[in-house]
Amino acid sequence: MKGEKIAWEEDLPLTVEEEYEALVEAIRFTEGFGLLFVECSPQQGTEIMEKIRLELPQEKAEILSLDKTVYNFYNRVKELPLLADIDILFVTGLEYSLSLYEEDMKERGLDNNEIISISKRGVPPVLVNLNQQRERFRDDFDICFVFLLPRFALDYLIKRAPDFFDWRSGLFQFPMDEETVRKESLAISGKELDDYIKFTRQERKHEWVRIKSLLDEDRFPFEQKAHLLVRNACLYRRLKQNEEAILACDEALEIEPNNYEAWNNKGI
Repeated sequence: MKGEKIAWEEDLPLTVEEEYEALVEAIRFTEGFGLLFVECSPQQGTEIMEKIRLELPQEKAEILSLDKTVYNFYNRVKELPLLADIDILFVTGLEYSLSLYEEDMKERGLDNNEIISISKRGVPPVLVNLNQQRERFRDDFDICFVFLLPRFALDYLIKRAPDFFDWRSGLFQFPMDEETVRKESLAISGKELDDYIKFTRQERKHEWVRIKSLLDEDRFPFEQKAHLLVRNACLYRRLKQNEEAILACDEALEIEPNNYEAWNNKGI
């Protein structure tokens, strides 16, 4: 499959099952190099990968998990064992590389305008690498790449690696269902703010991605967003991103003006 997946969603939205079947068909009919993007939460991504592996047992599928800042994605792929045998490569965790990059840039003294600029200095190295090496990906890898990303990371990639994204064979979107939203919300709400103090830097970043993914969900109840925004602010504080922490508190207070946790966190 080399063409863009035809998007009829404006007239007739696909169900989750139909979207999944479209993704499976895209993978099944990809010969050689392919580039697919899947918008989903980390939890959904795990379920999708496991399901596809069971449904396509004849295809050699591997997972490349990026849990820290990556500078040369091409080399990471090139160094994979038994590379020639891989038919499908699921790529997860790119969002951590993007967010850790911004955190590192702020520690070096760059302001938000410099970080979000479209200059080479303002683009994460992994995205520079994807943009510059896209022909090598096509020529060197007979692999169907499947990037699984939450919405905010996909938006980030579209804006800062447009050349690479334009080579996509398809974009597939999996919004959380109400039960998943409920379970994720309960899991996050069950933590006390003081628990974040004990988190490692990596654990904080994973929790931040989890909360951000939930806040981006259209099904998430608006009245409950203040609670998650305060948790996001706490994580921003622990990551020494005070400006973002204050903005998250302000957004929480717009929803719930008397939220004492937001006022306390804003005043730290």
